[in-house]
Amino acid sequence: MAIPDDLMLVGHVTGAYGIQGWVRIKPYSSDADAMLGARTWWLDKPDMRDVEMLQAKSHGGDIVARLMGVPDRNAAEALKGATVQISRRHFPALSDGEYYWIDLIGLEVENLQGERIGKVADLMDNSAHPILQVAADSADGEKPKEHLIPFVDQFVKTVDQAAKKITVDWGLDY
Repeated sequence: MAIPDDLMLVGHVTGAYGIQGWVRIKPYSSDADAMLGARTWWLDKPDMRDVEMLQAKSHGGDIVARLMGVPDRNAAEALKGATVQISRRHFPALSDGEYYWIDLIGLEVENLQGERIGKVADLMDNSAHPILQVAADSADGEKPKEHLIPFVDQFVKTVDQAAKKITVDWGLDY
């Protein structure tokens, strides 16, 4: 089977679960619906390959799953450290105003005055709301300045994925 172009990294195998070949997976999202709904997972250990997911469920903050071709605990332990990827088409549809973080990374950020603040380098969650980590341009040899902008309506005015731009109510000196 050809490797799909739209694979998204969703977690990694942390070890075995039980003695019947189940694996424990640390998801990279608090909402693992996409992983639980996809029947085909892609693992990169020993080589990139597709694996049929037979059963999966949430267990604490992790996912435990039974995979085709993993018959016992030893086979499950051998997958420890493997990354889990799924096709983007298995991700649930989003409502208006909702975004997958991966789609925001790399977008240009400018303020209401039209001043360029930088590019979204990453996002983090502080339990109250997500925060954009925006890396500003830097002079040669200087560490780039980072702006931490709460991803809330008060500060984020528009997200235009087609134009690859986020407009914020944020000053350059914040």
